[in-house]
Amino acid sequence: MSVRTATASAAVAALLGGCVLLPAAQAQAVGAKDGPLVFAHRGASAYAPENTLAAVDAADRLGIDWVENDVQLTKDGVLVVVHDTTLGRTTDAEQVFPGRAPWAVKDFTAAEIAKLDAGSWFGAAYAGARVPTLTQYLHRVERNRQKLLLEIKSPETYPGIEKETLRILREEGWLDRGHVKHRLIVQSFGAESVKAVHAQRPDVVTGFLGTPAVADLPAYAAFTDQINPSYTTIGADYVAAVQKLKGPHGKPLQVNTWTVNDAANAAKVAGFGVDGIITNNPDIVRDATR
Repeated sequence: MSVRTATASAAVAALLGGCVLLPAAQAQAVGAKDGPLVFAHRGASAYAPENTLAAVDAADRLGIDWVENDVQLTKDGVLVVVHDTTLGRTTDAEQVFPGRAPWAVKDFTAAEIAKLDAGSWFGAAYAGARVPTLTQYLHRVERNRQKLLLEIKSPETYPGIEKETLRILREEGWLDRGHVKHRLIVQSFGAESVKAVHAQRPDVVTGFLGTPAVADLPAYAAFTDQINPSYTTIGADYVAAVQKLKGPHGKPLQVNTWTVNDAANAAKVAGFGVDGIITNNPDIVRDATR
């Protein structure tokens, strides 16, 4: 077993035991100057059920500053943190609410979603974990002194979700100068959604999820600070083309690529010069790129 494999295995074992002991070098702050930023995708989702508070805490125990999440709106207009537009894969909605197919997030109230088990599918140790509201999620990220890459999911399904997301962020203190400058990015696959966020809060750092053609990049640079593509769609030339342009805040556009879960591909995209890597296995990616 290699040193890296042993370190990663020890981290997993410690997490399952509820605590983690990391070497000082491994526990260095994410975002050190010697490698790209590492973002824990849906929290440390290789080690705890995605988008739950447990996944936020798992990232924290690994020493990961940045967590990524997904937000959607319930039937009664509450922002919840869940990836799929349906609830079947990561909760017991089909058992708790039979006959409510296709179990779309938008068809359930926040109170109904709060009844669901969002952890048992991942492992018995997480039975009873809940789908958090965005407010609950922000509280946990704040408690852990972490930073947030927030994805507005399927904005075409939820008219006005940008305004509501910004409202909650403002209420919870996440739109003050310190958070906006150092601890928050809002991204989406929907260009119009990113534009809406930028129009309503021009100070917030935004990211577009996708790989626009190089010829189209100047148009994106008018409203987004980041181009965040799948790692399978990029090379060094594309990364350089993005970074040559300046975004709405007068700084070079950044590239955060997803979803890289192994050491070899992490080292490869780091070699392309990406600014950040979004991953389910943040410890493995961090170790491979430092």
